[in-house]
Order: sequence, then structure tokens, then C-alpha cells
Amino acid sequence: MSNHRKCTTYQPVGKMILVIFEIWVIFSLALLPIGGLGRVSAARIKDIATVQGMRINQLVGYGLVVGLNGSGDGTQAQFTTQSIVNMMERMGINVDPKQVKVKNVAGVMVTAKLGPFAKIGQRIDVVVSSMGDAKSLQGGTLLLTPLKGVDGKVYALAQGPLSIGGFAVEGASGTGVQKNHPTVGRIPNGATVEQEIPFNLNDKSKISISLNSPDFTTVTRITEAINDTLGADLARPVDAETVSLTVPPEYEGNAVGLMAAIENLEIDPDTRAKVVLDERTGTVVMGDQVRVSRVAIAHGNLSIQIKETPQVSQPQPFGQGQTVVTPQTEINAKEQGGKLVVLRSGTTIGELVRALNAVGVTPRDLISILQSVKAAGALQADLEII
Repeated sequence: MSNHRKCTTYQPVGKMILVIFEIWVIFSLALLPIGGLGRVSAARIKDIATVQGMRINQLVGYGLVVGLNGSGDGTQAQFTTQSIVNMMERMGINVDPKQVKVKNVAGVMVTAKLGPFAKIGQRIDVVVSSMGDAKSLQGGTLLLTPLKGVDGKVYALAQGPLSIGGFAVEGASGTGVQKNHPTVGRIPNGATVEQEIPFNLNDKSKISISLNSPDFTTVTRITEAINDTLGADLARPVDAETVSLTVPPEYEGNAVGLMAAIENLEIDPDTRAKVVLDERTGTVVMGDQVRVSRVAIAHGNLSIQIKETPQVSQPQPFGQGQTVVTPQTEINAKEQGGKLVVLRSGTTIGELVRALNAVGVTPRDLISILQSVKAAGALQADLEII
């Protein structure tokens, strides 16, 4: 009996503690999204902008891929034959172009991207693409190929075995199986940098920061964030895409340290309201700033089906008539019942999607509806068709 009294005495206290704990958990979970909203929508400056002058430089070159198992260029690719002859002559071997068989060789274009701070001796990836009628580059090796910039100077040399990530198999009857693109391959670290692109960030007294997507609001927010961090009005918006930053005295000769101090600043980028339509795939992408004025949308489909059945008409026995085939045509027209949806002024993207889903539209129907809404002047966003 004494034990029973102890249990009844402390049970309400235990329940009270449990209720207090549950209330604390509920309030903690409720406050989590509020504190995380800024971090979710914010973006770092380094992710939405770049420093002018820090750009990728495109390199290109022409080369030969050898070692193919009969899947190289055919006799119609005369540039491959000529390239083989020229290469052999440079090696001191004279050959007759008519005797050159190129089925194990393919003429290719080699492309690469050279970064702004690439140094001599560093290695970069290259992409090798067939130029002729080669069926596959599988198992091939790229011979030494100079890669040139737009100025005609050689900035890198490429060579090495290809990795195509696919295959093509063809039977004697002409049928076959293909995976990915066997006429395009990569050589990881396949090129060596031979010449640097002159660019010294530390020598600059002013740095221009360019936005990837021009916007006046975003430029202003970047300017304010930089000035608040540096404690001085050193950043100035030039236009919707550029922020001009004066290097402060404490960072003279150390512009790299200055960029490291500001590139991780988080801001809330702003963009224009836009709806992107891809009619080829039926893809529709809408931003959260899209608004719709008051408009009514009706959606319905009309389907027409025509059937033609031939019938044979035969005369009576011992009659003078002839057997005739007469077509019997049946036409059915069916129109699905359309629904009328009214959207109030200032409708958000979520409400728009829910309303169109209620109508029962497909992605391709949605494209037509959005074009009509834009033509009616009710879609407050840019409509871009790609």
C-alpha cells in the first residue's frame, strides 16, 4: 500500500514535466524556419558575381587519334589522309597518299578551357571530338596536339588516351547498339599549360565586380554589404551589372585578401519575374515573383474521330447488277467539358499552379494557357520561350 501511495504522489509531477518538455519542443521547432529563412534565400557574392578580368579562355586545336579498331575515318575524309601524310613527312618518312588507309585514324578537334590563374606546367582537361565519319573513338590515343587561343598563340599541348564513356556495336546486318556518344571523348589532365595569361590582381587599385544576372536591386545590396563590412564607402554601383570597389589602404598589394574578405558575404539577390517555356519538352519554369492580374481561364479539348468502313454490295442471284464496294463513313465529334477558373488580382505562383492543376492541364496545355494569359495582359512577368 505504501508503494502505491508513492506512485500516485509523483505521477502528476511526471506528467507536468512531460507537458513542459513537449511545449518547449513545439516552440523550438516553430522558431527554426524563422531563423533559417535568411540563410535559405541568401547567396554569397562569389556565387552570383565575378571579378572583371578573371575569365575562362577557350583553346582549340586539330589533331589525330590513332589506334582505332577499324572505326576511324573513311576514304572520303581527305583532310585526315593529308594530315597523316604531313605528319609522316615531318618524321622523315615519304608515303604515297593513295596508299594511306585511315580506318584506324580519325581527324579530331581538341578543345580546352584555360583558367585566368593557370601556371606553366599545370594540367587541364581536354575534349576530343571527331570531325570526319569515324564511327567510334574507343580505344584511341590522341597524338601531340598544340592548343591555340584566339590570338593564334600556343598555350597548351595535349596528348594521351581517350575516355569516351560509351560504346557502339554494329552487327553484319546493319543493326547495332549505341550508348552515349562514341565519337566524343575526354582526356582528364590531358594537356599541359605552356604559356600563362598575364593577369595580376594584386596590382589593381580598383576592382570591378560584375553580376552574372544584372539587377539594380542586387547591385545596391552588394554595395551596402561591402561598405558595411569594410566600414567605409569604398564600393559604388556603376550600373545594373557592375560594382566598382576601391582597394582600401590596408589592402594595398593584397587584393586577394580583400576579395577573400568580401566574397563570402551573403545577400538576398533579386530578379525580374520570368516564366520560361520549353515547347520541345513541355517544361515550364516560373519564378516566385510571378503575379497574375484578375483573369478567367477556361480549358477544354475537342477531339474528332473519323472512321471509314468499306462495305460490299452484291446483286441478287441471276441479276444483271455488279458487285460494288461502297465506303461507309462515320464521324464522331467529342468535346470535353471545360472548367472556368477565376484568378484574383495579385495571384501568386503557388495559387496559379494550384488553379491550373484544378483545371487539369498538361504541361503543353499550360504553355498555351500562359501565352494566352500574357497576350491578355494579365501575366505580370517576362515570358521567354526557348
